[in-house]
Amino acid sequence: MMKQGEETTKFVKENHHPTEKYILQKKRKTKIGTYIITAILLMIIVALILSAADIR
Repeated sequence: MMKQGEETTKFVKENHHPTEKYILQKKRKTKIGTYIITAILLMIIVALILSAADIR
């Protein structure tokens, strides 16, 4: 049986932390990607609301 190493993954990495065990890093690409994904999700939600309003 293999032993698994200790996992200390954190959610957001600050610039001054040396470790790479983070889900998100505070970098320009991550921020832009987050904004794009949020905008797309909001457009989908608005489209669903508008299409539901048209059906009635």
